[in-house]
Amino acid sequence: MKDYQVHLEKLRTDAAECRLISDLATDPKKRELFDRLALHLTTLADQVEEAILAKPMGT
Repeated sequence: MKDYQVHLEKLRTDAAECRLISDLATDPKKRELFDRLALHLTTLADQVEEAILAKPMGT
């Protein structure tokens, strides 16, 4: 279960970093790219978290 938590934290950290890069980017294409990456990573993190919560304890 700790493996999942480590991956979840990594996804959330990566999403936050992409959001920051998007906010700081001066090039509109880079801003859009990093915004999409942040959204995608956040969605993945949410799905991992749902899987963790749905998984029965002890398995």
